[in-house]
Parts: sequence; C-alpha cells; structure tokens
Amino acid sequence: MPHDSDQDNVTPLTHLEFTHANSVRAEFAFPDAGLALHVEAHAPGVYRIRCAPSNILATREEKPTARQKAHAEMLLARDEPVGELATSSVLGANGWRLEQGDVVLEIALEPLRFTLYRGESCVWRSAAADFLQKGERNDEALWCLSTQLEEDDYLHGLGENTGDLDRRGCTIVSDDPEARAASLLWSTRGWGLYVNTLGRIEYDLGATHTDICQHVVHDAVLDFFLFAGEPTEILNQHSALTGRAGQPGLAPMGVWLEQAPGASLDETLAIIENFRANEWSVDTLELATPAVYGFQSDKPVFEWDANRCGDDQREFHARLQAANVQLAAPTLPAVLEGTELFEEWEDRGWLLIRDEDGSACVFPGNEFTNGQPYGLLDLTNKDVYKLWVERQRQAVDEGLASPVCNVQTDIPDDVTARGGECGAVLRTIYPLLARRALFDAVAGHRTPQEGVVVSTDLFPAVQRSTWQAGPRCDNTWDGLAHSLRNALALGDSGVPVQTHRLGNALRPLDEMTPELYIRWLANCVLSANFSFQGVPGLLPSAFDEATQELVRHWLQWRYRLIPYVLGIIEDSVRTGLPVQRSMALCFPSDPVAQAWDTQYMFGPALLVAPMLEPGTKARVYLPEGQGWWDMNTGWRYEGGTVLEVECGLDTLPIFGREGQMLCLGPGGLHTGDFNSARPLDEVWMFGMPEHSPVVMRNKIRVMQMQGSSYIKGLEGLKILPSEGLEVKRRGAEVRISRAR
Repeated sequence: MPHDSDQDNVTPLTHLEFTHANSVRAEFAFPDAGLALHVEAHAPGVYRIRCAPSNILATREEKPTARQKAHAEMLLARDEPVGELATSSVLGANGWRLEQGDVVLEIALEPLRFTLYRGESCVWRSAAADFLQKGERNDEALWCLSTQLEEDDYLHGLGENTGDLDRRGCTIVSDDPEARAASLLWSTRGWGLYVNTLGRIEYDLGATHTDICQHVVHDAVLDFFLFAGEPTEILNQHSALTGRAGQPGLAPMGVWLEQAPGASLDETLAIIENFRANEWSVDTLELATPAVYGFQSDKPVFEWDANRCGDDQREFHARLQAANVQLAAPTLPAVLEGTELFEEWEDRGWLLIRDEDGSACVFPGNEFTNGQPYGLLDLTNKDVYKLWVERQRQAVDEGLASPVCNVQTDIPDDVTARGGECGAVLRTIYPLLARRALFDAVAGHRTPQEGVVVSTDLFPAVQRSTWQAGPRCDNTWDGLAHSLRNALALGDSGVPVQTHRLGNALRPLDEMTPELYIRWLANCVLSANFSFQGVPGLLPSAFDEATQELVRHWLQWRYRLIPYVLGIIEDSVRTGLPVQRSMALCFPSDPVAQAWDTQYMFGPALLVAPMLEPGTKARVYLPEGQGWWDMNTGWRYEGGTVLEVECGLDTLPIFGREGQMLCLGPGGLHTGDFNSARPLDEVWMFGMPEHSPVVMRNKIRVMQMQGSSYIKGLEGLKILPSEGLEVKRRGAEVRISRAR
C-alpha cells in the first residue's frame, strides 16, 4: 500500500532547531510541531535517527515500560551506541555537520535535507521536498520518510523475491504474510536503511515516483538506522545491531530427506535403506505434515501421533537412531478447537482472543493441523511461552533434532494478545516469538548454543535463526531458477541460510527430466543445504543408472564441501554474510556483474554460474578487479571478461577467487563418518594465498612476507597449489612461493 497524502492527514516537518550535542548524540527540535529529533552515532558508519513528541521520545529512551523493553530486545541485540560524534555548524549556520570519521551526515535547512557522505562521495540524500512528514491514519500515528533515488540506486533486500533482485519499482507492506518481507533495505551506491519498529511499514521503492523511495511507518516514534559502506559492511553492521545467526552444528549440514505426504514410517525408512545401499548420502529425516506431536486433547502434555509414530515412542526413536538419521518434525503452537484443553485455555486467556467478546480466535485448519480449526497459544504470555518451550525441550530430549514450524498467518485486526499487541504488531511479533521459543528449546540448554529450527516465516531480526526453508517450486527449469533467486534475495536481506528442495512432491513431475534433476542437484550441493523429496518420481531411484551415478558424484562433493559450508555459516556469526551471495552484494562497483544476477558467490572463495536451462554450454562473467581460476581446468582468467564454457552433467562453471583457498573434507555417507579431530583432507589454492580460509573450526592462518605466503594449520593435508607455485613444508609451517 503506497502512501497517499490525500488520504492521510500528514504535515511536512520543515523548521528544525539545534538544541544540544555531546560525543554520542546531537539533539534537535521541530518547535512548530512539538517534536524532538535525536541523531546518534550508533556505531562507526551507522546513524540512529529518532523523532517523536518530546515527552514520548524521552520516556522511550529513559524510562521505557516493561513491554517496550521486551519489544526493543526482540528487534535489537545492541541498543547502546558505540560510536563517537563530532557536531558542528556549516553553511553559515544554515545547517549542521555530524561526523564519524570519514562518514558524515549533513543537515541543511530551507529546505530541510539530510545528506550522507562516505569520504568525498555522497551516497544517500533525503528527498528535496517533504523529506519528513508526520501524520495519522485511522487515529494512528504515522511517519513518511522519503529518500531521493539516483539513476544508479539499485535497491536490494526486504525479503523474498523471485524476479529481478533489484527491488526498485516495487511496493511492499511489511505485515502482509503474502509479502514475505524482511526489514533491511540497501543500495549499491553504499547506503542502507532499517526502520526499527514492530509496526507496519509501507515501502514504495520508486513505484509512485521513480526517483523517490518512501517509507510510511506506523508507530508513535520514528526510529531508523542509516548505514554507510559497502553492502557487505552494511550487512555486517545490521547483523551486529539486530542479532546474528546461531550455530547449526555438524549433523544438520548433511543431506535431508522429506517424507512424502501420507507415507508411513516403514516406507520412509525403506527409502533411507535404499540410499545407504546405493551410497547416496542422507543425514536427516523431515517428517511430513500434519504435526506428529502436540498437546493432548485434555492435558498440557505433548504426545506423539500413534498413527504416524506407533504406540511405543521409544521404539520410534530407536528405529531412527538405528537408521543413523536425525529427526525433524512439524509442530505448531496451537490447540485444536473442540477439545477440553481449548476450552480450558480459552477461559484462562492463554489463547489469542477476540476483542469483541474475549473468546479465542479460531483459525481455519492448515497442513499442520490436518485441516482442523485451532487456536494459537498466546506466546506474549510468559507462562504460556515458558510452558511451550519446556514441552518442546522434552521432545528434544526424547530424540527430536529440529522442529519445523510455519506460523506466519493473517491474524485479524480485532485479535489482541495478553501483552496488548494487536494488528500489524501482533502479525509481526508472533512468528518471531514462535521461532525464538523453538530455538530456546533446541539450543538454549547447550553451550555453545547449537541448533536448527526450520521455518519459512520472515520477520525483523529473522537472521538470528539460521535455517530458513526455501520455497516449494514447480518441477521445471523455471522452478530451479525460482529457488535460486529466492535464496539470493534472502541473502541480500541478511538471512544467512536458505535451504533448497530438490523438486516439489506436491506439483506435477512431467518436466523433471534426468538433466534437470542433476542440474538442480548440483545447484543444491553448492548451497547452504537441501532436501530430497520422498516421492518416487523425485528420488534418484526413479532415474537410469547413469543418472544415479551422477547423484553419487554430486553427493560426494556435497560431503567434501561440508567443512567449507559450515565454515561460511560460522563466519556469518562474525560478519552477517550469507552462504549464497549475489553479484550486487559482492561486487557493487561492477554494474556488469550485477546484470548476471543468477551467478553467485558461494562463500568468499567460489563463484558459481548455475545451469538454468538445457544444454552443456554456458556463458560466465568474471567480475573485474581480480583473477579467477577455473576449478574444472585449472586455468586462470582475468576479471572483467565473459567466457563461454562447456559443462557436462558432472560439472558446473565454478571459479576460485584469486588469493582464496578451498578446504575440503574426505566425504562420506553421513556426518557420522566425519573425524572431528581431522575434518579436512586437502586444500585447493587459487593463486598465491592471501586470506585465511573459511572452514569449520578454523585453525588455518595465512601470513604474507616478501612475496611468499606462510601458512600454519595444514599438517597432514594434501595441498593442490595453482600453476606456477611451489610448496615447501617446514615443520608445522607451509611456505607457498613462486616456482623458479
């Protein structure tokens, strides 16, 4: 819903006065409107800007209520500023200059305008007219924030997107479940913007006016962060601000198998046995919906579905353990309508309630409830939240490895939670609370915290939850591209992991040819992770022996890559960067690279050009500024060039980035084969090593001196240097130098 100034009662804010400044914050006022404006050096390259009536802003900053504190903690991992600010007057007292080193925010008057500089370059400007407006709609406060878009502003982030990764020209409503929205927006020009609210945000990204990006924010306080830097720096700062991903551990990094709808446990375990017999790797079994465990009809105690799991729960988990597979299972924070527990908790107020009569809101049945209507637990109630976490933790202790929960739904406006949340705030907060509760159950009692919660839900700070499930796509070449583009869009939004599905058990299989199947599998291998679908037509056994041998080939590559992939995810905890990285994210100053928007960087070391149509020929663009090494031939190419390459079904166009290293494991049929004391087997080098490699539990360090690289941590590993380099071992140290 784009902003409509004729519909909304809005007033442009123009007359700004300076009131006070210190080493962290500059304070201003809009005296005509009775508003205060605070600009804070929240971190190097990050400004926090807040505007509200003076009394409201002071209360939020100095004496927030318990509810406001709880909401703030959901959104921000770091609320206290860590930057330093130097404030001075400029332009003959017609404005102010707020400096953080080489990042400067200038505020000019007549007209009011904010301009962000990085060095000598202007990276962001507010709109020339009506930059900031205050108003209301339906008696609710709202703000209108307008950014001037330049010709080379390519906008990225804000959640899922299966088309052009550039979001310019789109409109998005944050609390619309169909919008699949996240909260970070950034431009290749070097700016990012994050609005810190649980309320509704309406994004108009140049749809109404091609040169204006507009945020309409529904909240009593306008609170937003303005970032300056390269896109990778912006994701780093954003994740430091809003929270970073937890660790998944080793076992979830193996291949997953999704149970077919309606299949029995015996049928599914037979598939796993067939995988083992054919040397196809598998580690985790994800049971199909509906939920296989949940509250009893008359007691707040979990029980497992006897029709799905048998009467003996211990035997059920023992069979999975004997098959050497982890268990992922669907769950929902819900109680079925018509049960004694529903009536009891409705009376207690433990379910989301309707304002009109205080009755529980009944939601129509979905795949998790097998079509039965249900009520949602009020997770804003501390007692309810604690109970659900405790019950989930018991399930984990009994053998559950990963809960699967999609709970993002269109909660009606007349529904209110115990904490007072309703409308857009409740729609935003509910999936956040559900995912957080599940992660508390899975990982909260482990040190360090490790665990995986599978979900498609999107909300602010979603990147704290590592495992984002990918979409269900058609079994076509377009479906493969859909899954890939969605992963890159989520990566642009700061979500570190999107898993993929190899096909869709719920769509026609006619177009899933052996060629498409192998190309899809290859793309899945070069991603954070993926799952096979447990229907006969999407299993390797559905295809001929040659195709099955190619499946073995690619799965061996997957398991050899696990130390690298897990290293990328571990690195996300420090950098906020995703596993699959778009060209715009990695090469914002190379507009040609951005046009090749289905290519991606797989971590820092590998460039992948997936095959998204039939055939063996592919064109690849190698971004300018460095050399690239073809992993299939070992040849080196200069960046800034387009290549045409030939790729059989056992290869993809993959290029190593010069100066990087790729650490590979020995492979295996499941992660239980890994030797935790020796997870690596060999190291590939792309030119002279300049960077320490990304790898799980990394203890490999690179130091350069006098034209050579000295590396520690490669004891016992096979080293494959690039052409023209030689390797000399000196005790625990390896020297890489130019061949003479």
